Amino acid sequence: MTPVQKLAGLVALILALLVSAAGFTWQVQEWRMGNMLAEQDGLHQGELDRISAVAIKQVRDEQDRRLGLEKTLATSDQQHTRELSDAQRNQALLRDRLATADVRLSVLLDATDSASGCNVPAASGSVGVVHAARRAQLDPAHAQRIIAITDAGDQGLIALRACQAYVKEVSTPK
Repeated sequence: MTPVQKLAGLVALILALLVSAAGFTWQVQEWRMGNMLAEQDGLHQGELDRISAVAIKQVRDEQDRRLGLEKTLATSDQQHTRELSDAQRNQALLRDRLATADVRLSVLLDATDSASGCNVPAASGSVGVVHAARRAQLDPAHAQRIIAITDAGDQGLIALRACQAYVKEVSTPK
């Protein structure tokens, strides 16, 4: 072998070593980058898992709060319906008693009022057993109208209380 061939072989050997060293360097770099990317991916996945858990907890809390509010409102609605039904039943009973003359609606008279034109004696007679102030009975038709008016008023008050309870329940932060 000639010295030029030896030199060419040596250069080829050096070039082969340089190429393999560069390939090895690239391989090491790839491993490092792969490890770093895997670590970042793990951190990223952990952060996503934490965010998902927080979001799920918030959704669950909101659902629980909504279900509690719905339950409270349903209970309030049942109470409102019961109060309204009781008031309507009492009003119907009172109307029936007025219609059958079982009960009479009367008003107190002011016997001292001379401007009223009512000449009802101030003292009660000895005929009755009632020793209170004088009263005048209302016509049953007028009594029925008065009861209908009070019935509408009672229903309005019950509805108002139900609305106030609803607004209070909905607007109260929990």
